[in-house]
Amino acid sequence: MSRVCHFTGKKTRSGRSIARKGKAKYLGGVGRKTTGNNLRKFKPNVQRVRAIIDGKVCRIRISAKAIRMGLLEKPLARDWSGAAKAAPPPADTA
Repeated sequence: MSRVCHFTGKKTRSGRSIARKGKAKYLGGVGRKTTGNNLRKFKPNVQRVRAIIDGKVCRIRISAKAIRMGLLEKPLARDWSGAAKAAPPPADTA
């Protein structure tokens, strides 16, 4: 399964990691020099959670930002309607 947010569409992006050496000019040096330029990946903070999508409970991948924005509708932790049916009615001992 791919690392893509269901709501925002955030996904892995490519970029560069630039390594530098030397002392900055404003600190009295001769300036920073680039010594390396490597490809890297920026991965989104994607979580796998249970959510209600179109009235059904399913697991989706969603970014942490989408969770903070309130785009996620979480299901109830437990269906309590079945618990009420299973318990017998209290008997009168009078």
